[in-house]
Amino acid sequence: MRVKTIATFAGAMVLSLATAFGTSAAQASVLDEVRARGSIRCGVNGQLPGFSTVDSEGNHLGFDVDLCRAVSAAVFGTPDNVEYIILTSANRQSALQSGEIDILSRNTTYTLTRDSEWGATYGPTTYYDGQGFMVPKSLGVTQIEELDGATICVIAGTTTELNLADTFRARGLDFTPVVVDTDDASFTTYDEGRCDANTTDQSSLISRRTTLRNPDAHVILGEIISKEPLGPLVPQGDEQWSDIMDWSVNALFYAEEVGITSENIDRFIATSNDPNIQRFLGLDGNLGEVLGLDADFAVNIIKSVGNYAEMFDRHLTPLGVTDRGLNASYVDGGLLYSPPFR
Repeated sequence: MRVKTIATFAGAMVLSLATAFGTSAAQASVLDEVRARGSIRCGVNGQLPGFSTVDSEGNHLGFDVDLCRAVSAAVFGTPDNVEYIILTSANRQSALQSGEIDILSRNTTYTLTRDSEWGATYGPTTYYDGQGFMVPKSLGVTQIEELDGATICVIAGTTTELNLADTFRARGLDFTPVVVDTDDASFTTYDEGRCDANTTDQSSLISRRTTLRNPDAHVILGEIISKEPLGPLVPQGDEQWSDIMDWSVNALFYAEEVGITSENIDRFIATSNDPNIQRFLGLDGNLGEVLGLDADFAVNIIKSVGNYAEMFDRHLTPLGVTDRGLNASYVDGGLLYSPPFR
């Protein structure tokens, strides 16, 4: 009887596994679904100048938007097959977990808990940031210790909220949080004088200061209290799709490393004898095939959005971010670095 029970259990397990694998095999990949739909659903901020905004004609613009356009160029050969979904800090996790979006490109910090609990896969870091503080010049504040007892605007459900509490507790400082749900609410509340300071990523402070009623009346303190590596995410469970995201970003990095731009790429295609560049451009072999893409997927990316430096100069330099710092290519002493295209 015992042998029969074990045999029956083993048979049931085999049937169960076969059914599971069969079901998995029958499920369409994200790439298949995206191609069938004809567009990539991209979650963005929509309220962050330089990174993600919407103009008067409904066009989405910005650095994070261009990351979505780069993936579209890789998949479709055009950057325009993107459906943008504006998300808040509070609902971006559920949008990923529910499959509402195919990629999240929305100033989201890479952390251990998010990597483990969000059901998402992070791509390469595209912007190395850190949390800072903005205050009215009239307060005469020059360092964080002078914010002891201040009211501080902060967005709910962010690493910013935790960093603020940790920093002030560690330094023995008191503060009163003014917690809001969105970027717009945070800076509107601050601009109306209902909090003494605003804290968020430095890039956001630089970006949103341009939207205040009198930008010159506000100063961003020099001290950074955290590491905020920002980059795109995709839902877990489809390695091919996460690879497409990764290598679309790496294409932006690598093109800058070797000096390929949207304006000179045709010359590289016609004249370069460098085997590494030929592989990158799809002229030698077909690296795109292992991703399910065309051989010239990287060419389509660079022709559509340029390399990383072009994206940075187009969207972030006008905000006053003239020193790329950690966001420079490794050849210029920064942290941006592409694995080999081979």
